[in-house]
Amino acid sequence: MPGVMRHVLLLCSVVALLASTANVHGQDGRKRERERAAPPAKLQPPDKRDSVVSLPGSAFNGRAYWQALAQCGGIYFKLGTLHSDVAIRARVIQPDKNADTLNTKQSGDARKMAAAFFVAAERFLTTDRGVTTEEAIFTYDGRASEAGDRLKKIDDAREAAKPCPALYQACHLANAKACSDTAPLTN
Repeated sequence: MPGVMRHVLLLCSVVALLASTANVHGQDGRKRERERAAPPAKLQPPDKRDSVVSLPGSAFNGRAYWQALAQCGGIYFKLGTLHSDVAIRARVIQPDKNADTLNTKQSGDARKMAAAFFVAAERFLTTDRGVTTEEAIFTYDGRASEAGDRLKKIDDAREAAKPCPALYQACHLANAKACSDTAPLTN
């Protein structure tokens, strides 16, 4: 069975690699679709219903929690994607087991952090605004995509993510129900 899983993972990796190279040519269509799906997320004052970040000295201070959390989720998701791309190359194009193992782990860690931020953003939207889960996802997706799409390198994504663990910790202290993941969030 482990051999079958390895073949399935390798096949998935090759498909992902092919898809990522195809994405270079298909970016315009997807970009137009995203623009149609949700208006661009502009920095705007929070809605009166929104819980607001109180984190003096942070770029997130005074912003709606859901917006800040979605931004960090998008950054971590992009970081996971960048690490995954490196792992695929290390597995398929230029075999390097150490690089594959390291980047696969870092990709998984970043995606777990992204999920924690997305769940918290969703919880704030459903609680503060009384929207459904689907509406919450649709609402924060534009902010998350915008934050991640501007990042092209792993180092840039790591730098962008630096203030995010402090945001999540402040969120956990202010609202443990929304930010319930107690696992340490690090870069």
